[in-house]
Amino acid sequence: MSQKNETLSLFLAAVITIGFIFGGLWFFMERWAQINGIPKPSETGNTSNISNPLNQFINKCNVANLPEGTFNYGGSTTWAPIRKEADSVLQSLCPRFILRYTQPPSGQPGSGTGIRMLIDNQLAFSQSSRSVKAEENAEAKQKEFSLKEIPVAIDGIAIAVNQSLNIPGLTVAQLKDIYTGKITNWQQVGGPNLPITVYSRSKEAGGTAEFFVENVLNKENFGANVSYINTTTEAVRKVAASPGGIYYASAPEIVPQCTIKSIPLGRTSGQFVPPYQEHFIPPSECPNKRNQLNSQAFRSGDYAITRNLFVIVKQNGQTDQQAGEAYANWLLTPQGQELIEKAGFVRLK
Repeated sequence: MSQKNETLSLFLAAVITIGFIFGGLWFFMERWAQINGIPKPSETGNTSNISNPLNQFINKCNVANLPEGTFNYGGSTTWAPIRKEADSVLQSLCPRFILRYTQPPSGQPGSGTGIRMLIDNQLAFSQSSRSVKAEENAEAKQKEFSLKEIPVAIDGIAIAVNQSLNIPGLTVAQLKDIYTGKITNWQQVGGPNLPITVYSRSKEAGGTAEFFVENVLNKENFGANVSYINTTTEAVRKVAASPGGIYYASAPEIVPQCTIKSIPLGRTSGQFVPPYQEHFIPPSECPNKRNQLNSQAFRSGDYAITRNLFVIVKQNGQTDQQAGEAYANWLLTPQGQELIEKAGFVRLK
């Protein structure tokens, strides 16, 4: 009997040991799935990966309808922070979807040149800070496709002035008169007796200038008083060195700056809304603290000059269309919108 008891004890010990081993493996796989955010087959209704569970951990690219290959894209300089923050994440998640930023063959990059390159089949899709013009869509249709704009973010146009300028704000009408040459001294808008030095990028350079002419100047031409610069970086330096300087650009490029300041805007006098969150952070506290975007005013439309940022897609039923639509749709996911907000813009969703 003692020999039988000894055999039974050894058998039970072996069974228990094997049970612990398989239980540990099962627990390890469950924890691994939780850490990597992989749903159980029972949660998805898909049991195809049971035979090879490692497939669940290798493939993390779950962007719908995303094609494989290398895709040229480009356009708006306003989009640069999004390319830095969001596109790099998409590349790491989906390494077989390769984005290649492409400079224009001539001239400066911008929304207009990006759309031009898209029409000329030099880009798979483009990024724009303005809507597609009727003449651009007409030209695309001559090549047997159309252009679709997909909004993915909200941006505001902020007005930069010298740190020393004392002015409560500007109305959109006053801003128009400054840039068309009707107002030439800050004294005319409640400021000091000081000539206004006006800076802008050229209308041909990018979507921000085109948007400004279309929506602020009501399609009037810039005045003879406007000095043209190539980049916002150059403009910020000039405004910082010019007591009467003024410039406009995408709010994320202006609001956090330390060497210049952004000013409130209003549709009517006395109803100014700042592009920054109250309270204004003075230059003495910058860069340890920086002014933040007034996202709520941009989203609600209380701030006077806002716009959407678009992915421009070539509707031709080919892989380029698939790439552009999948890219835009990913930017509209919670993860994409969070990265857009991290880049300094206001989320649509």
